[in-house]
Amino acid sequence: MTNKAGKKRGRQRHVPQRTCIVCRTTSDKRSLTRLVRTPDDGVQVDPSGKLNGRGAYLCDQPACWDQALASDVLAKALRTTLTEADQDRVRAAHPGRPVSET
Repeated sequence: MTNKAGKKRGRQRHVPQRTCIVCRTTSDKRSLTRLVRTPDDGVQVDPSGKLNGRGAYLCDQPACWDQALASDVLAKALRTTLTEADQDRVRAAHPGRPVSET
């Protein structure tokens, strides 16, 4: 359908919103990082946002990532216990982690 000026009128596209589990700020789904509990009870980072499993979202603030790992917020959100391997995978995706020089 077009308007009087001859331009197409379209509906504004819906943008999914998600909430950071630590700071509770709501943002676009694409701007947050999804962590997912896999069916074998592992935890991994899901950059595509499409992996199967229970998901939780973290914003890019380093303080949120630190607090998610230091407290049990992430474990509660994913309804699992985090192993050392799980924590290492999450730390590897941490946006504020120092880059090691090797």
